[in-house]
Amino acid sequence: MTNPADLSLPEAAAALRARTFTSRALTDAVLDRIAARNPTLHAFTHIAADALAQADRADALLATGENPGPFCGIPIAVKDLIDVAGQPATSGSLVLQDRIAETDAPAIARLRAQGAVLIGKVATYEFAMVGPDLTLPDPPARNPWNPAHITGGSSSGSAAAVAGGLVRLAIGTDTGGSIRSPAAYCGCVGLKPTYERVSRAGAFPLSSSLDHTGPLAATVEEAAFALDAMSEGDWRPASARIGQPITGLKIAYARDWFADDPQVSPALIKAMDEAASTLSLLGVQITLVTLPDYAPYEAAASVILHAEALDEHRALIRDHATDYGRPTLQCLAFGAAIDAEDVAKAREAQTRLTAEMFAAMDGHDLILTATTLTPALPFLAFDGEKAVWTPMRTIAFNLTGQPALSLPAGFEDGLPLGLQLIARNGDEDLLCRTGHAFERATDHSVQRPAL
Repeated sequence: MTNPADLSLPEAAAALRARTFTSRALTDAVLDRIAARNPTLHAFTHIAADALAQADRADALLATGENPGPFCGIPIAVKDLIDVAGQPATSGSLVLQDRIAETDAPAIARLRAQGAVLIGKVATYEFAMVGPDLTLPDPPARNPWNPAHITGGSSSGSAAAVAGGLVRLAIGTDTGGSIRSPAAYCGCVGLKPTYERVSRAGAFPLSSSLDHTGPLAATVEEAAFALDAMSEGDWRPASARIGQPITGLKIAYARDWFADDPQVSPALIKAMDEAASTLSLLGVQITLVTLPDYAPYEAAASVILHAEALDEHRALIRDHATDYGRPTLQCLAFGAAIDAEDVAKAREAQTRLTAEMFAAMDGHDLILTATTLTPALPFLAFDGEKAVWTPMRTIAFNLTGQPALSLPAGFEDGLPLGLQLIARNGDEDLLCRTGHAFERATDHSVQRPAL
């Protein structure tokens, strides 16, 4: 018999409603999986004391025959940057080590209202900034495909928990790629929604202009359902067109955004070209395009991010400077060198660059490019004092606010590689429809690490 913890969310939801098994049994299976694998992966930092009580409440609700939503009775993990009532909310830092959230973040409240079992908190880089920091009390999350390698960040525990099979769904945040890069490095799906589609309230801010909250999941379909559950306002459901053909779609393939970079892995170029070919065979019209240069997007976003981050932390630094990890303090120090004129110029650039990106999409439905330019680096690369740069192509779409989906595209030396699809604002349904079709046409997403 299949372990309930290995069922997809739609499969588990159907089984719960058919009373094939209970939410308590499913939650027990997930807790057993966490107990077995978390000592290696360090994905979870806290397990909810009332996890089984939450499951019992979901079972009671399901027994009434009501349909509160697809997540009733489903265990979900939450990044320790986002408030879950009654659970620690430390943002991965000694600065907030004693903080317990009093209320749910709005996105989490929406999941709880559907009967989701909020099973625990998962690791984050300190305040969603930089990492991995090997000096903090909680060890950093490790890549399920090879625990000697990083997960990427800052939604590190979210990616490790999903890719490691501890849960099917985890909630993360993304300010410069913090959902998408861990998804790429760990071989799962990461969905950054349109800016403000999901409430940012209740998540400790890194840069409010660039912050997004969204799901990491085992499959595109599961990520789409999660986004629908968390969305606020009048949006087309992300899951609305999953399973429909993608024949006739026009995709702009931004190959030069990664293929010409000296840091790019040759295996990544090959995987991306094969992905473009697969989409073409599915009836998509692929056109090589030259997007605006990536560097100005990264530069403008970096100014905004560091300036806003320092503003968020001024009071905490004054009172708790010695409790911060060194990499985080170094990151915040960049903000001190930025003045109001720098920020104003970055805002002007944001407006111009967003318009240029939208113009570059004219005549196309989506953009295809890489998520990260290499597989996950080993932890040994982070042992020294010098900062280590992991090249990505993600932060541009935090600057423009567009929805972006990262999904598995292949492997290099046993480590996952990821591709990225980008849509116009509000077109998550098109994004997920295309990602799901690609997922079904390949075997990348069904492969799992040998744990």
